[in-house]
Amino acid sequence: MTTSPPPAPARTWTTGDFDFPLPPELIAQHPAPERSASRLLDGRTWPPVDRVFRELPGLLEPGDLLVFNDTQVIKARLFGEKPTGGRLELLVERVLADGEVVAHMKVSKKPTPGTVLRMAIGADGQPGFTATLLGRWPDVDGPLFRLRFSDDPYTLMARHGHVPLPPYIEHADTAEDERRYQTIFAKNPGAVAAPTAALHFDESVLAALDARGVQRASVTLHVGAGTFQPVKVDDIRQHRMHSEWYRIPPETLAALERTRRAGGRVLAVGTTTVRTLESWARTGATEGDTDIFITPGFDFRVVDGMITNFHLPRSTLMMLVSAFAGYDHIMALYRHAIAQRYRFFSYGDAMLLQRSTGSP
Repeated sequence: MTTSPPPAPARTWTTGDFDFPLPPELIAQHPAPERSASRLLDGRTWPPVDRVFRELPGLLEPGDLLVFNDTQVIKARLFGEKPTGGRLELLVERVLADGEVVAHMKVSKKPTPGTVLRMAIGADGQPGFTATLLGRWPDVDGPLFRLRFSDDPYTLMARHGHVPLPPYIEHADTAEDERRYQTIFAKNPGAVAAPTAALHFDESVLAALDARGVQRASVTLHVGAGTFQPVKVDDIRQHRMHSEWYRIPPETLAALERTRRAGGRVLAVGTTTVRTLESWARTGATEGDTDIFITPGFDFRVVDGMITNFHLPRSTLMMLVSAFAGYDHIMALYRHAIAQRYRFFSYGDAMLLQRSTGSP
């Protein structure tokens, strides 16, 4: 009588598994002159193929469904001072009801609840508005701060705020950033970081997708500053993801169902769209907060392919794409991208992936 050998134990993944050496000059500081002129690494097979993003429609099939994140980046970075004159910076993470916001605060000494902050100081020394500190969020020990603005937060941010560029972009925000750190179909304000895979789409690419018979749908996930939060533990199972709000409209649910019935593929534009669709697949909730953490071994239930930018070493997004396309495959693609001088991160180039059916 023969018996099968016991299954191999699941691998314990460490943060260091997702590290790689990245020459700093490959971190894109500005967008490509034209959105669809970015490079596209077709990484669905090995070896990969070096392409230009405007070639994407020809790589998809009629009946495929592309799902975008239609969140709009808000001018969430605000500068001001305490009553004592000490300078501070707010990065609004979320807008609540009744003029309240949740924000990160950068200041030498944290003010106490009840303090009225003078924001957007003008040349005459007068504030553009005030913000009253109400306390911590989501509880008394929370890492964020809850404040009440003196007027509608969206109006004040549009008037006085700055584009919340990622920490690895080294210049102050400009008119170029206001235009290009935003997708052409952004419509639901609330994000403090762009869904960067969608930055490559322009009207000519959308028209070519329509002509090809590729369908389009949208979800909303308001990207938070936590997307840049480093993983501080070695064993990734101990990492706790930040929470972000999402919504899937009824018309997108209908498009997903039609695509499945017709045998088409669902392709997510960006990791935020992947997280939204896979959160819905697990909870059935079409609206709410998600802190889903996707790592190798994850069972994808909705997404067949994805378009994504190149991500930070040791980040949760590197873990997500490794889960999706296979760890060894992703690490090989990144080595290829570095050797071929692809541009990395938010203003960088893109990659086309398909879901792995093998081991992680």
